[in-house]
Parts: sequence; structure tokens; C-alpha cells
Amino acid sequence: MVDTTEGETAGGRGAAGAKRAADGAHWAPGDHILWRYRDNADDGRFHICRPMTVVQDTDELLAVWMAPGTACIKPVLADGTPVHREPLSTRYTKPRRTARDHWFGTGVLKLARPGDPWSVWLFWERGWQFKNWYVNLEEPRRRWAGGIDSEDHFLDICVYPDRHWEWRDEDEFAQAQRDGLMTHAQAAEVRSAGRAAIAQIAAWRAPYADGWEDWRPDPAWGVPRLPKDWDRAPERLRS
Repeated sequence: MVDTTEGETAGGRGAAGAKRAADGAHWAPGDHILWRYRDNADDGRFHICRPMTVVQDTDELLAVWMAPGTACIKPVLADGTPVHREPLSTRYTKPRRTARDHWFGTGVLKLARPGDPWSVWLFWERGWQFKNWYVNLEEPRRRWAGGIDSEDHFLDICVYPDRHWEWRDEDEFAQAQRDGLMTHAQAAEVRSAGRAAIAQIAAWRAPYADGWEDWRPDPAWGVPRLPKDWDRAPERLRS
């Protein structure tokens, strides 16, 4: 179990969520978990960590909510400069460190099907005006008692309510290959995964047709805490 600053665990409200996960059971709605990404240049190091609240966890789908104001971990340059402000040509080669921050905006609902090399995120404007779906191409997630781990694949897809879509971050995807963070073979697999995701969009299959844009979080849910050892190595990974 991962102790937080307020005596909870990263696996849920108290020890219950972590025990369920350790026993191979699904998390329950309201459990708190960590959604983490490994550093693309060092897969033994985590550089993104976001505490999330479980909405649904079944054999078919994991749905989790990141509340506004959630404390999280993000990568920055060694001098503290936000990564997105660094020119693309040196964005992935300058030394980095991690920094604590807070999620801004209206919160994010993340949906992930086991085995899919992507997750689908939902964004809203203020007042719960639905904005868009965001397909984050990534390594299929691995579960552990305190949450899930993955590795981001740079390339993304934005999907809008009128059902049109567009590739996003193709420049970063190309730069990552130039900087040796991804081989050409890996890049081809990621692009293929993107095309598979687009086929689901074109057919308007789950989750786009499932009404998740009308979902709302339970008002009783608190904001999960970021544990001090957010980057701990899991004792046991599960698919």
C-alpha cells in the first residue's frame, strides 16, 4: 500500500482498494488509484503521476476521474521551464526533472479498455459544456495494487462532437523518432494503433456512442491525495 499525506492509500479509500487490487479484484467506484507514465528515455523512472477516482472497473472498461485541482507530478526541464515552452528541436534532449503541480481546468474522465494501446479522455468547458474526446496513444496499461502504469507514445487524436477527428502532436511524434526515443518500427506500430482507433471513431463505437459526455462525478467524492512515494516500483504487475 502507498501511504498518502492523510493516511489513505493510493489504491483506494483506506486500505480497501489496494487490498482488492492485490487480490485480483476490481476496484470499486470511489476508490483512489494512481495513473502513471514512465519516462520515454528511462523506463525505470516515472515522470507523470495523476491521482484518480475510480468511476467504473470491469473486465471491459476502466473509467477514472481526475478532479479539478488534483495534485500531480509532471516533467519539467532541469531549470523548471515547462516542457511545452522549450523549442521542439531540444525539447526531448535537455535534462529534465519532475515537479509537483495541480491539474487546472474542469477535470478529465479517462476511459481505458484492457489491451488497447490507447485511452480515451473526455474534456468539458466550464458549466459542463462537452468539448471533445482525446485519444491518447500509449502502451497498454499494466495494473498493480495502487493503480496503472503506461508509457506515452507522443501521437494523439482529437475527436469532436460533430464526429470529425484530427491527428494531434505529429510534430512531437516525429521529433521523438529523430531523438531516438522511438524506433521506426515502434513508430509504425503506434501509427497502426492510431488507425485502429480511427476505425472505431468512424464506426462511432464505444466509448463515443455510450453517452459518457453526460456523466457527472459524485458530489461526495473528495480529491485524491498525491502520496509521497508516488514513484515507487510496484511489487507485482498485472495485465
